[in-house]
Amino acid sequence: MKRSLLALFGAGVFVTVPALAQENPPAAAPAAQEEPADDTVKREEVVVVTASKVETTLINAPATISVITSDRIANSAAQNYGDLLRSVPGLNVIQMSARDINVTTRQSTNTLANTQLTLLDGRSIYLDFFGLVLWDYVPSNPDDIKQIEVVRGPASAVWGANALTGVVNIITKTPRETVGDDKKGLTTVSLTGGFFDRDAGDTVDEGSGTTFGANASVSQAPSDKISYRISAGYFNSDALPRPTGRIPVIDDPRVPGSATVGGGTYPPFENQGTSQPKFDARLDQELGNGGRLSYSAGVAGTEGIVHSGIGPFDIQSGSFLGYGRVAYNKGGFKMAGFVNLLDSEAPNLLTADLQGNPIQLNFNTNTYDFEIGHTMVVGGKHILTFGGNVRYNDFEISIAPDADNRTEFGAYFQDEIFFDKFRFVLGARVDKFDNIEDPVFSPRLSAMFKPAPDHAFRASFNMAFRAPSVINNFADFEFALLQFPLGAVCQVAPPVCAGQPGIATRTLPMGPHFLGNPNLEEESLTAYEVGYTGTFGGKTTVGLSYYINDSDNNINFISSPAVIATGGANGMLDPALYPPIYTSRNPPPGWPFPPILVDALRPVVFGALPATVTYMNLGPIRNQGVEVSLDHSFTNEVSVALNYSWQDDPEVLDADPDQIPYPAEEISLPPTNRFNAAVNLGGKRFIGSLSVNYSDEAFWSDVLTSAFNGFTDSYTLFNGSFGVRWANGKVTTSVKVNNILNEEIQQHNFGDILKRSVVGEVRFKF
Repeated sequence: MKRSLLALFGAGVFVTVPALAQENPPAAAPAAQEEPADDTVKREEVVVVTASKVETTLINAPATISVITSDRIANSAAQNYGDLLRSVPGLNVIQMSARDINVTTRQSTNTLANTQLTLLDGRSIYLDFFGLVLWDYVPSNPDDIKQIEVVRGPASAVWGANALTGVVNIITKTPRETVGDDKKGLTTVSLTGGFFDRDAGDTVDEGSGTTFGANASVSQAPSDKISYRISAGYFNSDALPRPTGRIPVIDDPRVPGSATVGGGTYPPFENQGTSQPKFDARLDQELGNGGRLSYSAGVAGTEGIVHSGIGPFDIQSGSFLGYGRVAYNKGGFKMAGFVNLLDSEAPNLLTADLQGNPIQLNFNTNTYDFEIGHTMVVGGKHILTFGGNVRYNDFEISIAPDADNRTEFGAYFQDEIFFDKFRFVLGARVDKFDNIEDPVFSPRLSAMFKPAPDHAFRASFNMAFRAPSVINNFADFEFALLQFPLGAVCQVAPPVCAGQPGIATRTLPMGPHFLGNPNLEEESLTAYEVGYTGTFGGKTTVGLSYYINDSDNNINFISSPAVIATGGANGMLDPALYPPIYTSRNPPPGWPFPPILVDALRPVVFGALPATVTYMNLGPIRNQGVEVSLDHSFTNEVSVALNYSWQDDPEVLDADPDQIPYPAEEISLPPTNRFNAAVNLGGKRFIGSLSVNYSDEAFWSDVLTSAFNGFTDSYTLFNGSFGVRWANGKVTTSVKVNNILNEEIQQHNFGDILKRSVVGEVRFKF
């Protein structure tokens, strides 16, 4: 079997079957080494696993994929995952607070982004109760990361739900890879500390903020059969500056001449920094039959602000995500099971219920997942990959009291077919969720033409989906939008206040009933893409791609009574049971006057105050764009990366007769142009990087009401780092600076202000 596969791919283009199902690329893969390699390795020969759940080289992957290698992680000025991922073409990254980062591929990125699947060594780390990712719940230290693979497009055919717009897979080194073949053990320790400018917004003249952290990893290989790693870390940051003042009133750019948006004043609330402890452990056992058992467990905690459509939630100290995992691999066969244990508490800092208490978001969920898969070569021209998983979730969520549990089943099959210079990938996955009536089918088709080993042209078709979350289905709480002065009614109609002493001085909190929608269908995305990857002279790699992403049945939070009423006619929430507006038959809770007055006051009071808000499926919308990238290695130590992304404004497509057309007021506009450039230095003595990130203005409409809609200014981030290795590489000292020019940057119009940050780092190896 080895011989047939090597003959099929030749010249190191692929790997042999026993390596196909390994969790990580082979230890000798030069792209993942921290120390410079002896020979320049072509970028397209970097081994990746996320595109198909099977190892393949970058140029042969059936999807557009980017890789951030360990040396770039170590050498960059990045201080969080957002900083690392921002340079990937097509990836829209926003930082909202000291800890709140949101990532989406090839569409606008809003708060609580939930369409980008995120994995750690193939284990899902998105939070199943909503689908969002809290990046500080990653328990691994940066020194333990081998590479980060980013699939820039839908991947439900392989990974199932929530891989709607793409996948980020953080792949760690095995303990044996960490220590190397010539050593029994390795200990790494890193200490960081620095400051950032806070002379902006609500912290003008309050001095600099501080950050500090520490990470340590101990890896041992006491025998040929056993290796293990134990790591721990901690990070702390003061709060970033909050914007102040009034959001500009502008014409709505989505519907010219029809309305204005903006005008709201940034609300005052006590902004928070973040504190993030973590611990992780892994033990690998090499079995005599050629297999490997891997045991891992860890926990990561956080505190700080996470922004949402109804305002910021403050995650409390003691919130954590813990996990345990056992995996078995032998050749092309793999089997793994994991459990994720999530426990967090987060009161809202702006929004209260009708009794005046902050909306309390407590989420305690347990996720259990078992997966099995196999890869095999058939007839010398087919690589078959197939498998499946079952997942069970227990939910205990304060704002969704009826959420209980959910079971998910999924099975996938893929055939990779080879004919001389042509390669075809035919694949599909079927998923069944408790909360979706019918199974969901996610096909994949990719056709590749390779006129030469270093050049590949690819055309692909994908369908992906996102299942409604339990919050989408079962949210159930009331919140206050305004304080209605009851005395105003007494002045107009004094008799209605008779016999109610003191009522003229009272106010009545009013606001909608936030209800989940159990009738939601899955959100779907149909993607078309053509692309090219080629390497010239073994040192320069060029990538081109053009994509069209058509999403349908988009699951959106809707507060418009007119839209909710229309949706009731289309089989969504029944307006007879859940009236979208307040009427004499449905007065506000606690209304002390005759109900008929609600109808009389509707034009001045209740016309803009919905009685019910919910999630609904909306009609189709299209995103399309172009991505261009160039990577060049001058030497083994110096390389440069450039990329440009053009993203068109979303286009509302014609809805089916039984659909709600996508309302213009629900659209956010992503930056049209993004440009990234970076120089990376990875020498035996000196390391460092210099990067530039440019982003066009973007329009945001996902927080609170239209009074808080608006643009962020275009921005250019200059970041740099420089370090020196001492004592034969055992000690590394470096300085990392983000936003060198100290510009005031908001990446979301409701987010915090980012200014210059300077961090010093000392790393020890022994």
